[in-house]
Amino acid sequence: MPNRSTDSLFQLIKSLEKSEKRNFKLYVKRNTATEDLKITQLFDALDKMPDYDEAQLLKKAKGVRKQQLSNLKAHLYRQILSSLRLIKEEDNIDIRLHEQMDHARILFNKGLYLQSLKVLERLKETARAYQQLTYLQQALFFEKKIESLYITRSMQDRAEQLRLEADTVSAQLTLVNQLSNLALQLYSWYIKHGHARNEKDIENAHSFFKSHLPADAISSRGFYERLYLYQSYMWYAFIRQDFLQYYRYSQKWVDLFTEFPGLLKVETANYIKGMHNLMGAQFNLLDHQRLAKSIRQFELFTKQKHLEDNENNRILAYQYLYTARINLYFLQGTFTKGLRLVPFLEEMLQEYGLYLDTHRVLVFYYKIACLYFGSGNNEKAIDYLNRVINQKGDLRTDLQCYARLLHLIAHYELGNFDLLEYLIKSVYRYMAKMENLSRVEEAMFGFLRRSFKVGAAALKPEFEKLLAELRQFEGNPLETRAFVYLDVISWLESKISGVNVQDVIRQKFLLGRR
Repeated sequence: MPNRSTDSLFQLIKSLEKSEKRNFKLYVKRNTATEDLKITQLFDALDKMPDYDEAQLLKKAKGVRKQQLSNLKAHLYRQILSSLRLIKEEDNIDIRLHEQMDHARILFNKGLYLQSLKVLERLKETARAYQQLTYLQQALFFEKKIESLYITRSMQDRAEQLRLEADTVSAQLTLVNQLSNLALQLYSWYIKHGHARNEKDIENAHSFFKSHLPADAISSRGFYERLYLYQSYMWYAFIRQDFLQYYRYSQKWVDLFTEFPGLLKVETANYIKGMHNLMGAQFNLLDHQRLAKSIRQFELFTKQKHLEDNENNRILAYQYLYTARINLYFLQGTFTKGLRLVPFLEEMLQEYGLYLDTHRVLVFYYKIACLYFGSGNNEKAIDYLNRVINQKGDLRTDLQCYARLLHLIAHYELGNFDLLEYLIKSVYRYMAKMENLSRVEEAMFGFLRRSFKVGAAALKPEFEKLLAELRQFEGNPLETRAFVYLDVISWLESKISGVNVQDVIRQKFLLGRR
């Protein structure tokens, strides 16, 4: 796994662009205090370190004593954030609104309550334009406080107006909160379990979704209400492997930004996530044409300046872009071509290890393993699968299961039969424990056990028998999760025909069968 330093200050400094570092230096130079000279020295030392090492840090920052280090680090952290705030305030709607709220409070505290009210009116206009309901609520709360303390206008009309505004915003926020909770809980369910494993999972997901979906959610017209509504429906469909519905709601999610273009800069990360799910849906539907088109659209988006200025969004966009590119290689049967990405991906995982969540890293390792497996390099596939298998915790149990299953098949391809007997028993127990055994996996385990007892000449009929058995399940979502993670049908066809699995998939693609 990539190196992940836990020192917050070190992480912050390593996230800075060259322009941000230069701005910080200029910001600090406005003071000539001894403490500020020390934090500059500390900054330079940390900036040059490849990994955080306190002992080395004290050697390099000679003017800093160990007893001072904790306080100086805290002071440096605050100073960096203050310098970033100055250069980011124009581009960030949250910072702008927060600044306006600060100005309103300062004016109120100075006794200039009429000026404070004017600032609050401007704040409300901006908040409404960008649908920032929490800031709108704060402004209304502050306005009511001022109006209750001072007679400023026609009190009766003003009081009623503020009540109506506050009630409307409160109702909106309640709905947004309910829908965002639902979307997050469904996403969390998927991260933990993957796709529904059986009818019980489907029923649990259905019951949870229906009981937590607000009655008035469908008729809502606000951006955030619809965003979280579409996310909820999308995750509900994805869990059930209803890929057509998954596609429809991820498309609705992306289309929201066409309807509300002003919110693209505000909710850039949500647009990126929406495009990721849309491209994922196109992959699941085997729609290579739409996927290729979406990739081109997303590539253009990644080159926009406002994306380059935001490290978090930039990293998010690149990891989703490369996931989509790998998926297109899968659909087109060009696994060997896809391997050209691996050095870059390894570099990216190393460079951005601090910022990538474990789930995303595991997905990359699994997909790289699939590239190697599809191109016939089973040894390298096993290396990457081991990185997934050796990850501790209960994250993505479905991915853990299929990593183990592909691991089995790779060893089978290598003829490691001494090891296989043990691995089959171990993986079977693991998948049974995780309640992750469908009839497809049961059939595959049955075949692997039988394959030890038959000669090479009898293997082809066994492959044909397994293929015929698995084809019965192709229309049943609960029985075809293995087909989502691993194209076992194409693998079997390659064993029967004696053709490389990559070539089998490529031929299907060229004939329009994928």
